[in-house]
Amino acid sequence: MFSKNTYVERRKKLISLVKEGIILLLGNKESSLNYPANCYPFRQDSSFLYFVGLNLPDLAVIISINDGQVTLYGDDVDINDVIWMGSQPSINELASMSGIEKTKPYAALAKDLKDFQSKKTTIHYLPPYRDANKILLNEWLQIPFSELKVNASTELCKAVTMLRSVKEPQEIEHLDRIMDVAYQMHTTAMHMAHEGVWEQTIAGTIEGIALQHGARVSFPVILSKHGEILHNHHHGNVLKKGDLLLCDAGFESFEGYATDHTRTIPVGGEFSLQQKEIYQIVLSAQKKALEMLKPGIYFRDIHIAACIEIARGLTELGIMKGNYNEAVRCGAHALFFPHGLGHMMGLDVHDMEDIGEQYVGYDETIQRSQEFGLAYLRFAKKLQPGYVLTVEPGIYFIPALIDLWKSEKKHVDFINYDKLEQYRHFGGIRLEDDVLITSESYKILGKKRIPIEIHDVEQEVKKIYL
Repeated sequence: MFSKNTYVERRKKLISLVKEGIILLLGNKESSLNYPANCYPFRQDSSFLYFVGLNLPDLAVIISINDGQVTLYGDDVDINDVIWMGSQPSINELASMSGIEKTKPYAALAKDLKDFQSKKTTIHYLPPYRDANKILLNEWLQIPFSELKVNASTELCKAVTMLRSVKEPQEIEHLDRIMDVAYQMHTTAMHMAHEGVWEQTIAGTIEGIALQHGARVSFPVILSKHGEILHNHHHGNVLKKGDLLLCDAGFESFEGYATDHTRTIPVGGEFSLQQKEIYQIVLSAQKKALEMLKPGIYFRDIHIAACIEIARGLTELGIMKGNYNEAVRCGAHALFFPHGLGHMMGLDVHDMEDIGEQYVGYDETIQRSQEFGLAYLRFAKKLQPGYVLTVEPGIYFIPALIDLWKSEKKHVDFINYDKLEQYRHFGGIRLEDDVLITSESYKILGKKRIPIEIHDVEQEVKKIYL
């Protein structure tokens, strides 16, 4: 946790942004894996972590807008819990850690909410995503399951998004520090990328590094020689020299903050000429995006500039043809780059995605496109100092998508389908870094950047893991 004053001040700011009523912040409960007592690793709700800081299950908070009173709901452990878990802080001790003066048993929450409803008090809550909390809200507030999301408070969603989007100095320092773990994870993957090694051996090793640092991976590790599958969680292949290994992995600290990097690695330590050519296009697209980062610019404009850089490079190789600016305007590049350039990051690896991308990535000045490729852009609005986001262009050769577009004669003026056959089994390349938007430009987070230049990656792979 940060200091208790951090949470007190965050709650005061939240109160100032919501007009009236009460704010209900529901912490998460344990989630069973295959029987009640065997649970998944606990993960607290991120907004609860941000405003309360307590990383324990079965807690909730009510914040009264009118008088600023905050009540923590939870229960002291009994002797049975102590036998299995050891001594635990009392609910009053937990409240003190967060700067909260009033506590009540968890069971009192249902009655208090009914009392608020009877007084016609507005109850603000965030969109629920865990079934356990959906059931509770359904019971307590008598809102049908199908209407829980639409009845979530727009006012609260906007307020939380505004506060969490701009990272505090202590958050930035924490994120900068945990990038060291990400560096170790990714360079270890490079050292292990040699012929005869199972993908699962590398994936397990880098997940173990996260565990060794007291927390976990920030999302299931994506590590595969089939990098054309954007979120490939299958690790059942044996590597061969000359394969391209895509590694997309991040660390999540005990406090809940995430890293998210991607590197694409030549198995054995040497890129082929064809691999170098595609890799350099992706790297050039990332460099173009990075040099454009600054407050006041729409991230969608940066995404489009990266798309143009990709189309330009592929046109020079003969894979695309015609005017590459026009090709991007028509969406032809999305055959090779079908996802967005990046997303917000912080307490979630896709920061506040549970609240809704319409608040986090878009606003009244810019709306999501329906165009294939551009529609997947999670973040598009103007950059501000204090934003933390990923920059992750890629090029992928997806056989099923190639065949579909070819059969539909799609964008034949811009795509050389005959030349494309030479790349059918190429795979995919993605390069991703985590960046902070500063007052004038940007900073790549971390003391050392994970190797990304072609020569540097090749040399890192040759430092064989022992």
